[in-house]
Amino acid sequence: MKSRIVILPGDGVGPEVTAAARRVLEEIGDRFDCAFEFREYLIGNAARDKYGVSLTEVTLAACRDADAVLLGAVGSVTEDDSVPSDDVVRALRRGLGVFVNLLPVCVHPAVVDVSPLRPERLRGVDLLLVHDVTGGFAGRQSRRCEMRQGHECVIDTLECCDYEVERVLHWAFRLALQRRGKVTLVDRANMWEVSRLWRQMAMALGKRYADRGIRWEYMLAETAAMRLITTPEAFDVIVTDGWLGEVLAEEVAALIGSRGGLPLASLGDGGPGVYVPLHGPQADIAGQDQANPIGAIRCVALLLRHSLFNAAAATAVEAAINSALEAGCRPHDWGGTLSTRQMTAEIIARLH
Repeated sequence: MKSRIVILPGDGVGPEVTAAARRVLEEIGDRFDCAFEFREYLIGNAARDKYGVSLTEVTLAACRDADAVLLGAVGSVTEDDSVPSDDVVRALRRGLGVFVNLLPVCVHPAVVDVSPLRPERLRGVDLLLVHDVTGGFAGRQSRRCEMRQGHECVIDTLECCDYEVERVLHWAFRLALQRRGKVTLVDRANMWEVSRLWRQMAMALGKRYADRGIRWEYMLAETAAMRLITTPEAFDVIVTDGWLGEVLAEEVAALIGSRGGLPLASLGDGGPGVYVPLHGPQADIAGQDQANPIGAIRCVALLLRHSLFNAAAATAVEAAINSALEAGCRPHDWGGTLSTRQMTAEIIARLH
């Protein structure tokens, strides 16, 4: 049976990096005796220009019917573009019922010089950031404006429900069972009632998972932000709400020196996952064959592991990326000279 993959190239460098991801999947199909059926649809500015909306019902229906969705990038490419990228991605995630983001960060020794951190601080860094998608500012936000004594007052309400918190925490604890067995809850329980709920539920779940060898701790966001720079190797699985998760995602990108090498998976308890590289449209290099394809190719590994449950193929993709880096192959944003196509070809050549 063929696995149905919907590809949403999107804007900017999106078409270039999704083409790279598709090439890797096609190669995986040949080498691992699995078949894929690819369908491609417009999203973002490309969809708005043709259909008048950034995400059509036809596209969303196709995504619901797929086994997985590969997204390139959504957002402004020129000054005339006006698609709010967060709104489009939220609509896609909401339509597919996903609720947790997974962002794996592993610093390869061959590219430690790319990071602004000293190499000795990057040894052994292998962490997984797990955060909420549906609750809080990241997924559901109440806004209102009112006048108070002649002054404009703007109010944003951060909210979440216990079941939303619990299901994300379960993901974090279950994934820790497959890793080094440590979970760090990052919150602002000293200030936010929302964070107090996260901590309360983490304490209850932590007791249930302790019998399975899981260690857990909580850490205030300010402290976590500092330790991600000073001792990043101490983290295994980090779990947090959506707003703090988006902030920390930008910080962990600095560990590898570029957002171009990071993949993001949005998953739920059923249905297709959404896989997207973290780098965004990168309007300044769109169409120039200079985008880093590694984030999109790492998305392929996540897709194979979490949506198609093919761990062997996922491991092969990750090994091919590492082998290419060890051989000195580097894209432009990591100080190299290889184009998007050339970097992709080097990775494919090392697939076994």
